[in-house]
Amino acid sequence: MLYTGKGGVGKTTTAAATAVCAAERGRRTLVVSADAAHSLGDVFERRLGPTPIEIAPRLDASEVDPRVEMLNHWGRIRDYLVEMFHYQGIEDVVAEELAQLPGSEEITTLLAVEKLAASGRYDLLIVDCAPTDSALRLATLPEVAHRALRFLLPTLQAITRVGTPVAQKVVSIPLPRAEVFRDAEVLIYDKLKTLHKRITDPQTSVRIVVTPERMVIDEARRAYTEFALFEVPCDAVVMNRLLPEEAAREPFFRHWSRLQEERCREVSELFAPLPLLRAPLLADQATGCERLAELGRQLFANAEPGDVLSKSAHVHFGRDATGYFAQVPLPNVSGDDLDVAVVDDDLIITAGARRRCLSLPRRLARRSVLSAKLGAGGLTVRFGATASPEEDR
Repeated sequence: MLYTGKGGVGKTTTAAATAVCAAERGRRTLVVSADAAHSLGDVFERRLGPTPIEIAPRLDASEVDPRVEMLNHWGRIRDYLVEMFHYQGIEDVVAEELAQLPGSEEITTLLAVEKLAASGRYDLLIVDCAPTDSALRLATLPEVAHRALRFLLPTLQAITRVGTPVAQKVVSIPLPRAEVFRDAEVLIYDKLKTLHKRITDPQTSVRIVVTPERMVIDEARRAYTEFALFEVPCDAVVMNRLLPEEAAREPFFRHWSRLQEERCREVSELFAPLPLLRAPLLADQATGCERLAELGRQLFANAEPGDVLSKSAHVHFGRDATGYFAQVPLPNVSGDDLDVAVVDDDLIITAGARRRCLSLPRRLARRSVLSAKLGAGGLTVRFGATASPEEDR
């Protein structure tokens, strides 16, 4: 279970409360902070590190250190990049910073989480993710990086095999060694593929934490669309910091109470069919297992914290009386924010700031797009005839 939301909405507290509740109900649970600005230890009032420690019966917690994980997964690749930057005359500290490629921290964080998930020690793993945009990168990067690097790596290997003997006689620039390519191959063809499988597994799910505020809801709505585009399942929305009923009776809070009920109805409609879990505004911060347990009981009064509470739709390719089509789940997106095209064997869909390349089945490859329509089921793309009519038979 991955918890995310706009910064400051209480996602860390909600993730911790879910973990305590799940452990109370008998599941061996691990809660992990994947946010670079760790606060999970503050919520539990314990000092946490990359190695899980026991917080309560059946409950462990840890905070991933991406720099440590970088050495485990990017060691030789990183060393080669540092060597390259040294050759350019860049100082050690700056070279080490530049060697951390964009997205490398997110990938290594996910690799650490995947290792814990694959250990078999836990029934449930809860991840306290970074705020929404970083969480989107975290969840979608395995597919994007795998797709880009699996084409780039063979090209670089070919160039290096041909160019190294010649280049080393002319210049002293360091070229990648065989072990660098071996590490890159393991990362691209093994680790990233495993991560993508884990992220899109039906037993993995994202829960989006919101508060009854316009900007928070708008950001969550966009995130829900983008998670759906990459087939990252979401199973619930948590509405946090709701005023208690007794506060609604006070004249000062009546307007706020009416407004938050309107926002709850709006969120229920925008995120349907996801269930809406409600968490109250507390008199003080929920820290320590006792307070977190009480919050968890309120949050999951009618649900199990470790269950997948709603199933998400997936991309579907099919054929009906009018021809071939692709059905892509895209909730809450407008036509103005959408672009669809077929390039070679790929269906490229751009929704807002995100773009996904879907490999088309053989019978749909190189067909033209006849239409792309948004409906209740998402985006429906219909395909025309191919250049070779025999392929339709």
